[in-house]
Amino acid sequence: MSTHLDLADPTVDPLQVAAAAAAVIADRTGAPTHDVALVLGSGWGQTAELIGPTLASVDSAEIPGFRKAAVAGHSSATRSVAIGDTGARALVFGTRTHFYEGRGVRAVVHAVRTAKAAGCSTIVLTNGCGGLNPAWAPGTPVLIRDHINLTATSPIEGANFVDLTDLYSARLRAIAHGVDAGLDEGVYVQFRGPHYETPAEVQMAKILGGDLVGMSTTLEAIAARQAGLEVLGISLVTNLAAGISDQPLSHEEVLEAGQAAAARCGRLLAAVVTRIAQSH
Repeated sequence: MSTHLDLADPTVDPLQVAAAAAAVIADRTGAPTHDVALVLGSGWGQTAELIGPTLASVDSAEIPGFRKAAVAGHSSATRSVAIGDTGARALVFGTRTHFYEGRGVRAVVHAVRTAKAAGCSTIVLTNGCGGLNPAWAPGTPVLIRDHINLTATSPIEGANFVDLTDLYSARLRAIAHGVDAGLDEGVYVQFRGPHYETPAEVQMAKILGGDLVGMSTTLEAIAARQAGLEVLGISLVTNLAAGISDQPLSHEEVLEAGQAAAARCGRLLAAVVTRIAQSH
Protein backbone atom coordinates (compact mmCIF):
# COMPACT_ATOMS: atom_id res chain seq x y z
CA MET A 1 0.00 0.00 0.00
CA SER A 2 1.26 3.45 -0.86
CA THR A 3 2.44 5.64 2.02
CA HIS A 4 1.11 8.69 0.20
CA LEU A 5 -2.40 9.00 1.62
CA ASP A 6 -3.46 12.61 1.11
CA LEU A 7 -7.23 12.80 0.61
CA ALA A 8 -6.80 16.13 -1.19
CA ASP A 9 -4.70 14.44 -3.88
CA PRO A 10 -7.09 13.50 -6.73
CA THR A 11 -4.79 10.62 -7.75
CA VAL A 12 -5.22 8.92 -4.37
CA ASP A 13 -8.07 6.43 -3.92
CA PRO A 14 -10.10 7.56 -0.86
CA LEU A 15 -10.99 3.93 -0.16
CA GLN A 16 -7.29 3.19 0.17
CA VAL A 17 -7.00 5.92 2.82
CA ALA A 18 -10.06 4.48 4.60
CA ALA A 19 -8.48 1.02 4.58
CA ALA A 20 -5.28 2.43 6.06
CA ALA A 21 -7.29 4.25 8.74
CA ALA A 22 -9.21 1.08 9.59
CA ALA A 23 -5.93 -0.84 9.90
CA VAL A 24 -4.59 1.69 12.41
CA ILE A 25 -7.85 1.56 14.37
CA ALA A 26 -7.74 -2.26 14.47
CA ASP A 27 -4.13 -2.19 15.65
CA ARG A 28 -4.62 0.50 18.29
CA THR A 29 -7.92 -0.84 19.66
CA GLY A 30 -7.13 -4.55 19.51
CA ALA A 31 -10.45 -5.14 17.69
CA PRO A 32 -10.13 -6.57 14.17
CA THR A 33 -13.66 -5.34 13.36
CA HIS A 34 -16.43 -3.11 14.73
CA ASP A 35 -20.18 -3.42 14.28
CA VAL A 36 -21.88 -0.04 14.64
CA ALA A 37 -20.31 3.36 13.95
CA LEU A 38 -21.43 6.66 15.46
CA VAL A 39 -20.55 10.19 14.39
CA LEU A 40 -21.25 12.46 17.36
CA GLY A 41 -22.34 16.00 16.58
CA SER A 42 -23.05 18.90 18.93
CA GLY A 43 -24.96 17.74 22.00
CA TRP A 44 -24.25 14.04 21.62
CA GLY A 45 -20.84 13.83 23.29
CA GLN A 46 -21.95 11.87 26.37
CA THR A 47 -23.31 9.02 24.30
CA ALA A 48 -20.09 6.99 24.23
CA GLU A 49 -19.93 6.74 28.02
CA LEU A 50 -23.55 5.59 28.20
CA ILE A 51 -23.31 2.90 25.51
CA GLY A 52 -20.75 0.94 27.52
CA PRO A 53 -17.15 0.98 28.65
CA THR A 54 -14.54 2.49 26.36
CA LEU A 55 -12.13 -0.35 25.61
CA ALA A 56 -9.64 1.78 23.68
CA SER A 57 -9.25 5.37 22.54
CA VAL A 58 -7.15 6.74 19.69
CA ASP A 59 -6.33 10.38 18.99
CA SER A 60 -8.00 11.01 15.65
CA ALA A 61 -4.98 13.00 14.43
CA GLU A 62 -2.96 9.75 14.59
CA ILE A 63 -5.29 7.98 12.14
CA PRO A 64 -4.67 8.42 8.38
CA GLY A 65 -6.97 11.04 6.87
CA PHE A 66 -8.18 12.53 10.18
CA ARG A 67 -7.30 15.70 12.07
CA LYS A 68 -8.09 17.15 15.47
CA ALA A 69 -11.57 18.62 16.00
CA ALA A 70 -11.96 22.03 14.38
CA VAL A 71 -15.20 22.97 16.19
CA ALA A 72 -15.70 23.73 19.88
CA GLY A 73 -17.80 21.09 21.62
CA HIS A 74 -16.40 18.18 19.62
CA SER A 75 -13.89 15.56 20.80
CA SER A 76 -10.78 14.53 18.87
CA ALA A 77 -10.92 10.97 20.20
CA THR A 78 -12.00 7.92 18.21
CA ARG A 79 -13.19 5.25 20.64
CA SER A 80 -13.82 1.53 20.61
CA VAL A 81 -16.78 1.01 22.92
CA ALA A 82 -18.43 -2.18 24.17
CA ILE A 83 -22.16 -2.09 23.42
CA GLY A 84 -23.59 -3.18 26.75
CA ASP A 85 -23.34 -6.96 27.12
CA THR A 86 -24.14 -7.69 23.46
CA GLY A 87 -20.56 -8.64 22.56
CA ALA A 88 -20.65 -6.03 19.78
CA ARG A 89 -18.40 -3.02 19.48
CA ALA A 90 -19.17 0.55 18.53
CA LEU A 91 -16.68 2.73 16.68
CA VAL A 92 -17.36 6.23 17.99
CA PHE A 93 -16.05 9.28 16.15
CA GLY A 94 -16.09 12.25 18.53
CA THR A 95 -15.77 14.79 15.75
CA ARG A 96 -16.47 15.23 12.05
CA THR A 97 -15.00 17.27 9.23
CA HIS A 98 -17.50 19.87 8.08
CA PHE A 99 -17.78 20.89 4.45
CA TYR A 100 -17.20 24.55 5.37
CA GLU A 101 -13.70 23.73 6.62
CA GLY A 102 -12.56 23.68 2.99
CA ARG A 103 -10.79 20.32 3.09
CA GLY A 104 -12.95 18.84 0.35
CA VAL A 105 -15.83 16.40 0.34
CA ARG A 106 -13.52 13.37 0.60
CA ALA A 107 -12.41 14.52 4.05
CA VAL A 108 -16.04 15.14 5.05
CA VAL A 109 -17.02 11.51 4.42
CA HIS A 110 -13.75 9.87 5.45
CA ALA A 111 -15.13 8.65 8.80
CA VAL A 112 -18.01 6.93 7.01
CA ARG A 113 -15.70 5.11 4.62
CA THR A 114 -13.38 4.21 7.49
CA ALA A 115 -16.34 2.75 9.40
CA LYS A 116 -17.15 0.53 6.44
CA ALA A 117 -13.53 -0.55 6.10
CA ALA A 118 -13.52 -1.33 9.84
CA GLY A 119 -16.34 -3.82 9.37
CA CYS A 120 -19.35 -1.77 10.45
CA SER A 121 -22.72 -2.57 8.89
CA THR A 122 -24.62 0.32 10.48
CA ILE A 123 -23.82 3.99 11.06
CA VAL A 124 -25.59 6.49 13.31
CA LEU A 125 -25.17 10.11 12.21
CA THR A 126 -26.03 12.77 14.78
CA ASN A 127 -25.97 16.54 14.70
CA GLY A 128 -27.08 19.69 16.44
CA CYS A 129 -29.39 21.78 14.27
CA GLY A 130 -31.93 24.56 13.97
CA GLY A 131 -35.58 23.60 14.18
CA LEU A 132 -38.36 24.99 12.00
CA ASN A 133 -41.17 23.63 14.18
CA PRO A 134 -41.87 25.98 17.10
CA ALA A 135 -43.11 22.97 19.12
CA TRP A 136 -39.58 21.54 19.13
CA ALA A 137 -37.93 23.29 22.05
CA PRO A 138 -34.14 23.32 22.30
CA GLY A 139 -33.08 19.89 23.51
CA THR A 140 -35.60 17.96 21.39
CA PRO A 141 -34.24 14.91 19.51
CA VAL A 142 -35.76 14.35 16.05
CA LEU A 143 -35.23 11.37 13.75
CA ILE A 144 -34.20 12.22 10.20
CA ARG A 145 -36.52 10.54 7.72
CA ASP A 146 -35.11 12.26 4.61
CA HIS A 147 -32.85 15.12 3.62
CA ILE A 148 -32.34 17.95 1.15
CA ASN A 149 -28.72 18.54 0.19
CA LEU A 150 -28.06 22.21 -0.60
CA THR A 151 -24.27 21.96 -0.64
CA ALA A 152 -24.21 21.67 -4.45
CA THR A 153 -21.86 18.70 -4.24
CA SER A 154 -21.77 14.95 -3.74
CA PRO A 155 -19.21 12.56 -2.24
CA ILE A 156 -19.79 10.13 -5.10
CA GLU A 157 -17.20 10.34 -7.86
CA GLY A 158 -17.71 9.17 -11.43
CA ALA A 159 -20.73 7.56 -13.06
CA ASN A 160 -21.95 5.77 -9.94
CA PHE A 161 -25.70 6.15 -9.68
CA VAL A 162 -26.72 5.44 -6.10
CA ASP A 163 -30.40 5.09 -5.15
CA LEU A 164 -31.28 7.30 -2.16
CA THR A 165 -34.99 6.44 -2.04
CA ASP A 166 -34.83 4.88 1.42
CA LEU A 167 -31.54 6.39 2.58
CA TYR A 168 -32.58 6.76 6.24
CA SER A 169 -33.47 3.23 7.27
CA ALA A 170 -37.12 2.66 8.19
CA ARG A 171 -36.02 -0.41 10.15
CA LEU A 172 -33.63 1.61 12.31
CA ARG A 173 -36.19 4.36 12.83
CA ALA A 174 -38.66 1.69 14.01
CA ILE A 175 -36.05 0.49 16.51
CA ALA A 176 -35.66 4.07 17.76
CA HIS A 177 -39.44 4.43 18.10
CA GLY A 178 -39.38 1.23 20.13
CA VAL A 179 -37.11 2.99 22.62
CA ASP A 180 -39.09 6.26 22.61
CA ALA A 181 -42.47 6.15 20.89
CA GLY A 182 -42.74 9.92 21.17
CA LEU A 183 -39.83 10.69 18.85
CA ASP A 184 -40.78 12.99 16.00
CA GLU A 185 -39.35 12.71 12.49
CA GLY A 186 -38.35 15.39 10.03
CA VAL A 187 -36.54 16.35 6.84
CA TYR A 188 -33.02 17.70 7.41
CA VAL A 189 -31.73 20.44 5.11
CA GLN A 190 -27.98 20.93 4.86
CA PHE A 191 -26.59 24.35 3.97
CA ARG A 192 -22.88 24.89 3.31
CA GLY A 193 -22.21 27.16 6.33
CA PRO A 194 -20.31 28.22 8.35
CA HIS A 195 -22.64 31.23 8.63
CA TYR A 196 -26.12 30.53 9.94
CA GLU A 197 -29.03 30.65 7.54
CA THR A 198 -30.92 33.88 6.94
CA PRO A 199 -34.62 34.03 7.84
CA ALA A 200 -35.42 33.99 4.11
CA GLU A 201 -33.29 30.88 3.61
CA VAL A 202 -35.04 29.19 6.50
CA GLN A 203 -38.40 29.99 4.90
CA MET A 204 -37.09 28.59 1.62
CA ALA A 205 -36.13 25.37 3.41
CA LYS A 206 -39.61 25.21 4.91
CA ILE A 207 -41.27 25.69 1.52
CA LEU A 208 -39.07 22.93 0.11
CA GLY A 209 -40.31 20.58 2.83
CA GLY A 210 -37.58 20.95 5.44
CA ASP A 211 -38.05 20.68 9.19
CA LEU A 212 -34.44 20.97 10.37
CA VAL A 213 -31.49 23.05 9.12
CA GLY A 214 -27.80 22.48 9.68
CA MET A 215 -24.31 22.19 8.22
CA SER A 216 -23.52 18.47 8.22
CA THR A 217 -24.82 14.91 7.79
CA THR A 218 -26.25 14.73 4.25
CA LEU A 219 -22.92 14.15 2.48
CA GLU A 220 -21.99 11.52 5.08
CA ALA A 221 -25.34 9.79 4.61
CA ILE A 222 -24.89 9.65 0.83
CA ALA A 223 -21.42 8.15 1.23
CA ALA A 224 -22.79 5.65 3.73
CA ARG A 225 -25.44 4.51 1.28
CA GLN A 226 -22.84 4.14 -1.46
CA ALA A 227 -20.74 2.02 0.92
CA GLY A 228 -23.69 -0.21 1.79
CA LEU A 229 -24.11 0.96 5.38
CA GLU A 230 -27.55 1.11 6.99
CA VAL A 231 -28.12 4.69 8.16
CA LEU A 232 -29.86 6.16 11.19
CA GLY A 233 -29.88 9.95 11.45
CA ILE A 234 -30.82 11.84 14.62
CA SER A 235 -30.82 15.61 15.06
CA LEU A 236 -30.81 17.49 18.34
CA VAL A 237 -32.70 20.76 18.01
CA THR A 238 -30.36 23.19 19.75
CA ASN A 239 -32.20 26.37 18.74
CA LEU A 240 -35.10 27.60 16.68
CA ALA A 241 -33.87 28.52 13.21
CA ALA A 242 -33.47 32.16 12.14
CA GLY A 243 -36.79 33.93 11.83
CA ILE A 244 -38.71 31.20 13.67
CA SER A 245 -37.66 32.86 16.91
CA ASP A 246 -36.87 36.52 17.48
CA GLN A 247 -33.63 35.59 19.28
CA PRO A 248 -30.22 35.93 17.59
CA LEU A 249 -28.24 32.76 16.87
CA SER A 250 -24.89 31.86 18.42
CA HIS A 251 -22.63 28.83 18.68
CA GLU A 252 -22.61 29.31 22.46
CA GLU A 253 -26.38 28.76 22.43
CA VAL A 254 -25.89 25.55 20.49
CA LEU A 255 -23.35 24.29 23.02
CA GLU A 256 -25.52 25.24 26.00
CA ALA A 257 -28.59 23.49 24.59
CA GLY A 258 -26.50 20.44 23.79
CA GLN A 259 -25.08 20.29 27.31
CA ALA A 260 -28.53 20.66 28.86
CA ALA A 261 -29.91 17.78 26.79
CA ALA A 262 -26.78 15.64 26.83
CA ALA A 263 -27.82 13.14 29.48
CA ARG A 264 -31.28 12.52 28.02
CA CYS A 265 -30.03 12.27 24.44
CA GLY A 266 -27.11 10.10 25.49
CA ARG A 267 -29.40 7.64 27.26
CA LEU A 268 -31.75 7.58 24.29
CA LEU A 269 -29.03 6.92 21.75
CA ALA A 270 -27.29 4.36 23.95
CA ALA A 271 -30.54 2.39 24.22
CA VAL A 272 -31.08 2.63 20.46
CA VAL A 273 -27.55 1.46 19.66
CA THR A 274 -27.93 -1.49 22.05
CA ARG A 275 -31.12 -2.58 20.28
CA ILE A 276 -29.47 -2.15 16.89
CA ALA A 277 -26.62 -4.41 18.00
CA GLN A 278 -29.11 -6.97 19.32
CA SER A 279 -30.97 -6.91 15.99
CA HIS A 280 -27.94 -7.94 13.92
